[in-house]
Amino acid sequence: MLTPETASRLAHVALANIDRPYPRHLQHLMIADETPLAERERHPAFYGSYDWHSAVHMHWLLVRVLRLCPTAREASRIADALDRHLNVQAIERELAYFRSLAGRTFERPYGWAWLLELQAEALRSRARWSGALEPLATHLAGRLRDYLAVAPYPVRAGSHGNSAFACVLALDYAHAAQDATLELEIRKTAGRWYGADRDAPLAYEPSLDDFLSPALTEAVLMQDVLGAGEFMAWLKRFAPRGFGALAAPPTVVDHADPKQSHLDGLCLSRAWCFRRLGDAAAAEALIEAALPHVAGGDYAGEHWLASFAALALT
Repeated sequence: MLTPETASRLAHVALANIDRPYPRHLQHLMIADETPLAERERHPAFYGSYDWHSAVHMHWLLVRVLRLCPTAREASRIADALDRHLNVQAIERELAYFRSLAGRTFERPYGWAWLLELQAEALRSRARWSGALEPLATHLAGRLRDYLAVAPYPVRAGSHGNSAFACVLALDYAHAAQDATLELEIRKTAGRWYGADRDAPLAYEPSLDDFLSPALTEAVLMQDVLGAGEFMAWLKRFAPRGFGALAAPPTVVDHADPKQSHLDGLCLSRAWCFRRLGDAAAAEALIEAALPHVAGGDYAGEHWLASFAALALT
């Protein structure tokens, strides 16, 4: 469904965002008096797009557009931008931040998972940027593996902390990078966290903060880690009446409000889930509702929605 025209439109948004340093949401743990650094010094690869994780998944969008639409009008601009951002020196600086005391839990797990998904896309594309990304991806894969092993419960929220979404992206990386130890840990942890779930409380979705569906995202993860027969048996327990209640687009009154713009993203992430679960009709209706709000509106949504559109469309 990602036409060349749509790919060009989404890439144009991402190219503008990854080089836009302000407005910027700062997330930095101060452990002592220190001289403030500009975000571009602290995060030379991912200083744009309002916050670190949005910058990461906007870069993912650009790599995906290059893979799926290599003749896109923006192809040369995309390659130039990725060369500037995803070079060895910039990624070394990003890795140094994660290794510092301030970076211990920085962007866990959402930003970690999107960095792994960026590397998965670069590996699938055989893109030259995968070499520069490899040390940071390997570090975060190991950190995520260790975190999963000791986390007694998942985060079931419909926003950045959602554990199932992070595991879905990280599992994609594990396959692309042939990281068998991470894959095994995700499979074990998903069974421990979600294997006994039943009667998902669909009536409580969404909350105003949601850009992910807790129920649908969990179902996608379990589909990825279980065999077909096991998954169908699990799904009958988890959603005995199906997911039809989540197929209607949520109500958005103000697309410029940062929290309500999450609901535009919810349409797109639900569409991604429905497509993976085999309901293309529900996916298309949700995409149709959200796609007009991906670009050209307030920066509250524009700094991140294009990447979720690419996720839903591909």
